[in-house]
Amino acid sequence: MSGGAAAGRVLCLDCLADRDETAASLRRCPACGSPRLLRHAERDTLSLAHIDCDAFYAAIEKRDDPSLADRPVIIGGGKRGVVSTACYIARTYGVRSAMPMFKALKACPEAVVVKPNMAKYVAVGRQVRALMQELTPLVEPISIDEAFLDLAGTELLHHASPAVTLARFARRIEAEIGITVSVGLSYAKFLAKVASDMDKPRGFSIIGRAEAVAFLATRPVGLIPGIGQASANKLAEAGFRLIGDLRDAPVDKLFRLAGKDGPRLKKLANGVDERQVAPERETKSVSSETTLDVDLASFAALEPVLWRLCEKTSKRLKAQQLAGRTITLKLKTAEFHSITRAARLPEPTQLAARLFSAGRDLLRRECTGARYRLIGIGASDFSAPEDADHGDLADVATPRLKAMEGAVDKLRARFGDDAIGKGVGLGLSLREPQRRSSAPTSRSPGQEEDRDG
Repeated sequence: MSGGAAAGRVLCLDCLADRDETAASLRRCPACGSPRLLRHAERDTLSLAHIDCDAFYAAIEKRDDPSLADRPVIIGGGKRGVVSTACYIARTYGVRSAMPMFKALKACPEAVVVKPNMAKYVAVGRQVRALMQELTPLVEPISIDEAFLDLAGTELLHHASPAVTLARFARRIEAEIGITVSVGLSYAKFLAKVASDMDKPRGFSIIGRAEAVAFLATRPVGLIPGIGQASANKLAEAGFRLIGDLRDAPVDKLFRLAGKDGPRLKKLANGVDERQVAPERETKSVSSETTLDVDLASFAALEPVLWRLCEKTSKRLKAQQLAGRTITLKLKTAEFHSITRAARLPEPTQLAARLFSAGRDLLRRECTGARYRLIGIGASDFSAPEDADHGDLADVATPRLKAMEGAVDKLRARFGDDAIGKGVGLGLSLREPQRRSSAPTSRSPGQEEDRDG
């Protein structure tokens, strides 16, 4: 549950009893009998934390349907989709996030499959975030269900060390929201993230300064953020299988292997991570994607799917008060090979019709016989909405598109999303006739994009 020497105080993570205790033999809380005891020599001197909700989507579904409590639950998009989240029972069968659904159901045929309810998950994520921000203003969201926090200087506010404050927070999440979280506490972001994964679910682990280098030495290089399987294999071929192997490696050799990332690897291997918690984390992209029920190859079959995704992405852009200038099409072949293609617009946009116009041109180029199981469309390179969709003297279509979509948005806001639908036919008629997107700016098969930032 924690690393380092047993010394100082011992905190019960269940009843929150905090007492002086130097006896390493203590295995249960004298007050409540719980074995969940937090002890660490640096417990009350560390303040940088990573909090991660446990099996977030599945935990919410189990909370809302008690009949699922003791059953394996998979959140995903049907037989043709992939696993979004698997509960810890399902994980014992080998089910993992991003696994194709047919493989997950083969591994765990008795699993209950629940279709994702993103609106519900986002709402719960906001509840958790609000409670985090009561602890400290230094909260850096990483995703809907995890964040870094810096609690330095909060002792007077909370009348407790950061470790005790975080334990109270975890209890509060369970009591008020009905899900669980795991906490990692350290002096650096990289190590806090590693610690939060050490004892899931309901974990609280600490990695202190005194033990960091020795702790990392025996871990695989894949533990380092940004090192995927391909990079790990490349490093292993050069003799760097463990993080400890990187500690004394010549910088020039690491540079040849990993480019500009080489010096970073050496620093992390030595327990050095100088990144600060940044409360304002900029959204990098907004997108929508779907896994198809059957593989599709023809442009005619994929075109209406693309239109619906453009409407979803447009809605998200408007909700987040963003306008994107770079439009990215994502495709995944039947063999799970990912392709991205991008185009840059003359000006930023929030409009579904303009997203569709650019995405449609990119899609047409890729419909050359390959069969696709997934399609997505996204926007990035953001500007403020007031800088978007003005058109000019040579482009009279864009202001008309903006007015028409604005009217449709108002009707949907009043009567619901199903009250009116433009359909792909109208989407085609609203394409920009004067302007075309520029040639693709990226051709990077095999690299998946993050959704919504």
